[in-house]
Order: sequence, then C-alpha cells, then structure tokens
Amino acid sequence: MEMESKYAALRRAAEEAAAVDAHAHNLVADGSAFPFLRCFSEADAADALALAPHTLSFKRSLRDIAALYNCEASLEKVEEFRRAEGLSSISSKCFKAANFSAILIDDGIDFDKMLELEAHKAFAPTVGRILRIEKLAETIINDESFSASSWTLDSFTEIFVTKLKSVANKIVGLKSIAAYRSGLEIDPNISKTDAEDGLRKELSGQRPLRITNKNLIDYLFTCSLEIAVSYHLPMQIHTGFGDKDLDLRKCNPLHLRAVLEDTRFSKCQIVLLHASYPFSKEASYLASVYSQVYLDFGLAIPKLSVQGMTSSIKELLELAPIKKVMFSTDGYAFPETYYLGARRARDVVYRVLSAACEDGDLSIQEAIEAVEDIFRRNALYLYKLNVANGSVGQITAIADNGIPLSEQDVLFVRVVWIDTSGQHRCRVVPAGRFYEIARKKGIGLTFASMGMTSFTDGPADGTNLTGVGEIRLMPDMSTLLRLPWSRREEMVMAEMHIRPGEAWEYCPRNTLRKVTKVLLDEFNVTMMAGFENEFFLRKKVVSGEKELWVPFDNTPYCSTTAFDGASSVLQEVYTSLKAAEIVVEQLHAEAGKGQFEIALKYVLCTLAADKLIYAREIIKSVARKHGLLATFLPKPDLNDIGSGSHVHLSLWEFDQNVFMGSSEYNYYGMSRIGESFLAGVYLHLPSILAFTAPHPNSYNRIQPNTWSGAYQCWGKENREAPLRTACPPGIPLDLVSNFEIKSFDACANPHLGLAAIVAAGIDGLRRSLTLPEPTESNPAGYASNSKLKRMPKDLMESVEALAADKIMHELIGDKLVTAVIAVRKAEIDHYEKNPAAFADLIHRY
Repeated sequence: MEMESKYAALRRAAEEAAAVDAHAHNLVADGSAFPFLRCFSEADAADALALAPHTLSFKRSLRDIAALYNCEASLEKVEEFRRAEGLSSISSKCFKAANFSAILIDDGIDFDKMLELEAHKAFAPTVGRILRIEKLAETIINDESFSASSWTLDSFTEIFVTKLKSVANKIVGLKSIAAYRSGLEIDPNISKTDAEDGLRKELSGQRPLRITNKNLIDYLFTCSLEIAVSYHLPMQIHTGFGDKDLDLRKCNPLHLRAVLEDTRFSKCQIVLLHASYPFSKEASYLASVYSQVYLDFGLAIPKLSVQGMTSSIKELLELAPIKKVMFSTDGYAFPETYYLGARRARDVVYRVLSAACEDGDLSIQEAIEAVEDIFRRNALYLYKLNVANGSVGQITAIADNGIPLSEQDVLFVRVVWIDTSGQHRCRVVPAGRFYEIARKKGIGLTFASMGMTSFTDGPADGTNLTGVGEIRLMPDMSTLLRLPWSRREEMVMAEMHIRPGEAWEYCPRNTLRKVTKVLLDEFNVTMMAGFENEFFLRKKVVSGEKELWVPFDNTPYCSTTAFDGASSVLQEVYTSLKAAEIVVEQLHAEAGKGQFEIALKYVLCTLAADKLIYAREIIKSVARKHGLLATFLPKPDLNDIGSGSHVHLSLWEFDQNVFMGSSEYNYYGMSRIGESFLAGVYLHLPSILAFTAPHPNSYNRIQPNTWSGAYQCWGKENREAPLRTACPPGIPLDLVSNFEIKSFDACANPHLGLAAIVAAGIDGLRRSLTLPEPTESNPAGYASNSKLKRMPKDLMESVEALAADKIMHELIGDKLVTAVIAVRKAEIDHYEKNPAAFADLIHRY
C-alpha cells in the first residue's frame, strides 16, 4: 500500500492517458463465423484453439472482460452477454473503458463480415489507416481484368507504385508482413531479374494467389520503402511471434540489418511490431543504435502472462529511448481485444516504470512523462496525428522546390520562441525541409535575439549579446501542434542550444527546467501552475484618414451581453484550445471595456508556460480571423482597468498537494513547506517583478484598489494583495490549496517569470523562512501609517532590486540576469523619452 501511495500520480497518469492505439485491425459484425475464442489466442486450428482456455492469458482476460460486463467469469456467460447487448453496445463499452484518442487500423486481414474502416469512427474520435503492402500487391495481381500472361515486372511495378501514391495522403503508414511469408532477411538490392522470376513463379500458381516468393517480396518491400521515404510514411513491420503461418526463426528483427544499413532508407521510420517477442532485447538494441527504428508492443500485451508482459516491456526499455516505444493493442475482430490490450498495457507500463523509479533509473516526474510518451506523444509525432480534431496530418512527397505535392498537406512549420522582452517570435520553415533537416539539426539564430526590446529589433546595450555568434533553435517535437486556425501549418516550441544537444545559458525553457530540477532534487517537490488570461478585444474603425482600434464593447464585469456579443469568437477560441489539449476551466467578461478572461487548468509549471504561449497565439489568431484585435498589454488604456496573467501555484510531492496544511502543521492553511516557499516569494517579490511585470506599462496596471497587488503583503482570499492564498470549493475552510500571484502580466516571458518564482521559493525552503501575519483587508488602508511597503512603483525599482538579488543571479544565471536588466533599462529609457510609443504595443502583446 505504501508503494501504491508513493506512485499514485504515476498510476493515475497511466490509467488516464488518452491513448493512441497505433496498430489494430477491423472489427467483425454480429453473426461473423470468426470464433469468439480467437479473442484469446493466435491459434487457428480447432484442436489448438480448444486448449486456449487452459492458458494464463485466457483465464486472466476472461476475468477482465467479465468484470467490465459485470457478469459471471465464464466463457458461456460472457458470450451470452455479448449476444444480448449487441455489437454497438459492447463496442461502446469496451472503447470507452479503453480510453482511446485515436486508433490506427491495418485493414489487410480478411475476416468474415469485417466492418469497413468508417464504421470504427463510431467508437473512436480519430481513425487512421495503415496500408498492408502485400495485400495491395495481391489485390492487383488477382484482379480478373488482368491475365497472367500480360504481366511483366515493369507493368506490375507501375500499377503498384501508382496505387500506393494515390492513397499516400489518406493513410498514416505502411505495413509489411514479410515475416509471415519469407522472413525478415530482406535483400534491399534484389535484382529486377530475380524479382521478375519471382513474379513469373507466383503467376504460374492458382488464383487467388498469396505471395510467398522471397525475391518478389523483397522487391515489393524495397519499392514500398522508397515510397515511404518520399511521403514521410512510417513502415510497420511484423516481427516476432504470431500464428503458426510464420517461421519464428526468420522473425528476429536482427535479420533486418541489410535494410537498416542501406543509406537510401536511413530516414524511413521503421516500427518493429509486437515487441518482437521473444526477441525484445534484440529490438531494444536496434532502436538504440539505429535512429530510424521504433518499437510497438501490441500483441505481446495482452497475449502473454503478466510476468511475460512485464519482462518484455522491461527488455524493450533496457536500451531503447523512451521516445521510441509505443503502445498499441493489436486489437482485432472483437472490441474486447482492444479493451484487454489497453487495460493490461496501462497496468504493465505502470509496473515497469514504478520499478524503474525504485531502482533509481527514473524520477517519478520522468516516469509520468514516459507514460505520456509511450501512450500518446510518440505516436502523435510519428504518425503526424491531430487527435483533438479527429484528423490525420500526414506530410506527403516533397517536390524539388520544397513544397508538398498535395494541396491538403502542411506547408509551413512555425518554430516559436519567446524573447527576453516577452514577445512571441517564430522562424517559419517549409514542411519538407523541417522534417528532413531542421527538426534534428535546428535552425540558426543570432545571439542578439535574446537581447531585443519591445521597441526595436536590435540588442540593448549592456546585454553582452550582439550579432556576432549563432545558436540553434532546436524544435521540441513533444509540443508540435497542427494549427487549428490554419490547417496547413504546424507550430512547435524551440529550445535554444549553443550546438545541438547543449543548452544555451540564455534559453528561457532550459532556465525553468534548471531551477525546477533544483526544487525537485533538494526538496522532492514539483510546482504546478494555472494561468488566468486577461485580454482586450478591439475592433477597427476608420475616422477620417485614421484607423483606430476601439473597445469591442462597453459592458461590466461578467456581463451576459458582453459574452453573447463575443460568443462566436470565444467558441472558436475554446474549440482551438481544446484541439491544442489546453484545458479551459472557465471564461467570462472582465471589468474593462471589451475585456475577457480565460482561466486554464493547472499543470506542471514547465508545461503551463508552453500552454500559456499557445493559448495567447490561439486567442490572438482567432480574433484576427474575426476582424478583431486581441491585446494582452497590461494597460492599453490608462483610464481603464488593466490586464494580468495571474498565476495560481501549488507544490506537489508525488500525488500529494504539500502546499496545503495538515494536522501536523497549519499556518493559515499552509504546510511548513508551503509557508517557507511562499515566504521566499514574498521576500523576493520586488526582484521577481523584473521578470513578471517586466515593462514600464506593467506599472500603470499595478496600482492600489485595482486588484493587482500594489503593496508587499499576502492574505488569504485577499485580491488586493500581490500574494493571495486560495481556498477553492471542495477545500476545507481552514486550509488553502494554492497561492496566486497577481503581479504577473503578458509582457513577461512565462518561463522566466516562473523560474524567478521557483528560485525565490527555493531560497525560502533552504532558509526555512517564515511569513509575517496576513493582511486581511485592503492594504491601501495601511498606506498612511507606513505599516506596509509599496511594491515597486516603476520598473526601475524592480530592476534595482534584481541587480542586488544574489539568489536570482545564482539560480537564474549571471549572464541571463545581466541581459534582462539591460533590456529593462533600455525600455525604461525609450518609453520615458517616447511616451506616445505605448500606443503601438497593442500589436506586440
């Protein structure tokens, strides 16, 4: 029980991941002659199949199904339930319990009364097709319109390649079952003479023919790989065990060495199916030494015993990168096979990863990330899926000019970074070049990029960053997003590397990771963050020869009229956020003219920063589609309310919120860890503001009586305090679950803002700092008797505090802090001399 409690967050992650089933087969209709007993066994001969109920897998799987159906655990009762419920009902039950976001189906097996691919969309949000190459070849040859005497290798190849290309835009991958026919020792240099001879031998047999000639199969495989390379299609390959039709000795993936060593196919992503069992160690080795090799463990789970499944997954992970290991069910014919594959995979992956944590191979957070990779992210990336939109986004052949041949494909990939001044920037790469080169080698970018200000695209004096020197923008492929508002583009967050694999010391994302690692290593704690996005919608009016951006409306806080007027925009924003897997908790009209707020669900702080950036991109882009301008500028109108990016923060150890107090320690609802962390943030607030309120305009917003945190204090549910501890619904009234920082706005680079907060919290924890008494009323009332210090009234005060803050220099890094200070000073100077320049900032933030 103690271990279960320790790894509760990991267990929950494994059970709740909306999985991509990367390899499965068609269901069959009611009344199919395909026996239900085949649900539990690869045996097809009646005598062998009759013994299936005596296997460990059968006994366990039957109990799993009976538990799902709430019926007696006997084959008779399960089949009786199936007949009474019907296919639609049991499929819905099984697929809902399996929790798929997508299924990829190889429809190359012929079952009696097999359902069409489209029918599966009733049970899964996204359905993609895997094309089996041997099946395509047999369909062509068996076509009655062709006589055996009319075939030549060239005529056959022309039709085969043409048909393959004609469906390349409609599939997510290819598949070969060469292992079943002639084995995996494929000769990629098979001669046309030998292939022609193989075709003649096949044509001399009876129809419908089933291709088994090794020369012809090797030729088909090689032709298909060439297409796969051109169209960026992964190639799934059956490896390891299956039914008795194969010779297991020829199914060891080590036989693929000639293919893997062939430079023509070094960029073709090859997926070894079925954990290559019993050759899982060999498959793991191949994935570790060949960049193009990926692993899929369907069929091994759930067909093996629990120990067998666990052992196989452990062996896959012994050498293979986690980013290359994928879940599938190998579900077929019966919806129960999908359910069993998913149910057992979640349990086995949890077992293996929790054991890896116990052994010290992984931290718990790394194991949780591994769950997301194995069940979702690896397949989303490899097969280019956009599951939230129910679509597949396969890139096809690239012409010499770098433009995809299909009008429906991705044209551009935006590689995004946020600079020191908090501006969103991107370099755009044609999709073909991105996937061929940029995603692995990165994109060149000048050192000066992290020294730029909001008023000019040149480095500020004193940043020590100039046009001399170049970094690499390295795409983080786990953040790849098909743009919901521009379907022919993708967006991906960038890491900044001094060279591929070595982080640049000015990289904001790496800075946040660096300080959160210190928090985890020293205190075994992670930080969760949830942002509130406040923004103004403005519409364009023409006055004489001038174009003006005026408020979208003039309505009060939480106005129903305001929401109704912007409903079409907000609906599209919400749908796009959902497509980007950004969870919205609530949205409403705010107090400013044309102002709205969208609150996002809390997630791990490193993910929260990325999601905040994507949320802003989505809101601005959707507004632009509707002819509006969305601005996140803190104070676009000095006579109106300002906009913030308030952030709610909590501390977690494993699955427990450790910011919250308990019977052991309760300081105004906080734990000892919570109090010390918050005390550090309280102490360092003036210097934190140089990161979280980083623009001169920020201080027009941070004023008394505006709920923006103008005095250095904290309070429980005190919205005038810059630090508010919160007791949301469901939390006991004597406790608090998180704290909110009000003095955070959208001019901030969110990674740097959160990094500064974590750094301050670490100082509080290291020194066991304590908080003063809370402020329980409007702090402006204390101003006259000087009980409370005013927060910095302008950016220069924050900059001076940062310059003197040794903790920030230590944990954030001297060079980056120096650059931040220089950018801030340049902006102070510019906007003091050019106050009218504030008006243009609505287009930058």
